[in-house]
Amino acid sequence: MPDQRPEVFRTASATFPVVERPLGTWERLYGNGTARKAILLLVLAAAWEIFARWRNAPLLFPTLTETLAALQHSVAVGELTQAASYTITLLLKGYAAGLLFAAVLTALASATRVGADLLETLTAMFNPLPSIALLPLALIWFGLGNGSVIFVLIHAVLWTVALNTHAGFRAVSPTLRMVGQNYGLSRVGYITRILVPAAFPSILTGLKTGWAFAWRTLIAAELVFGASSGSGGLGMYISQKKNALQIPDVYAGLLTIIIFGLLVENLIFKTIESRTVRRWGMQV
Repeated sequence: MPDQRPEVFRTASATFPVVERPLGTWERLYGNGTARKAILLLVLAAAWEIFARWRNAPLLFPTLTETLAALQHSVAVGELTQAASYTITLLLKGYAAGLLFAAVLTALASATRVGADLLETLTAMFNPLPSIALLPLALIWFGLGNGSVIFVLIHAVLWTVALNTHAGFRAVSPTLRMVGQNYGLSRVGYITRILVPAAFPSILTGLKTGWAFAWRTLIAAELVFGASSGSGGLGMYISQKKNALQIPDVYAGLLTIIIFGLLVENLIFKTIESRTVRRWGMQV
């Protein structure tokens, strides 16, 4: 019996022709992630302005325009800029130190079973412990200054980054491991070409989570304890403006933290993600 599939395909092709047409404006916007997020931010900004005007309580919830005016004034006089610079500098120091300790613990855990047991035990003990709860103890050990804050930042970053990295290494398939061994890679080449790329989605998740935890811990330390040795950061700025009942400036400080979060997520982590896991076909 002759094969009928070519005729079927020709009939289907003739019956249902493929017509190409240009995408509409809405379809192009919907397919662009940056445009979608920009529209969402505009909607949220409009909702903030409308709700604040309807509430009409500036000491409780100032409008977005009042907040932006306070933000512009604080930046112009250099007050908010100095506070943000201080906070970012301290945050980067604590984050970098946390990543360093996490790399050491993960290396030990990947090298020996005792190291893996040590990491799992320490993570189970200290990961549930809020970092800010260690600040009083850090103040006793390191005094009132940056050392205390960096200590709690290390605690905030260390466990989540080490745990996610170790979990990513353990999740690498045996097939990939055997491929690396069959190619005769050196130990360093095996780690950099096989283990790290395969585990990078988990590593990137740990980096994002550690960054968020570090932000929360630092702002809380500056807000509650004022442990930033006099110069002060964004947390101290918010606390001082609250005590002076300058509520638009308080919201300006909070908005600054939000803006930094958006910039880090979309300019740094998204760039790393697009050039690594998306490029390697490990994420859609």
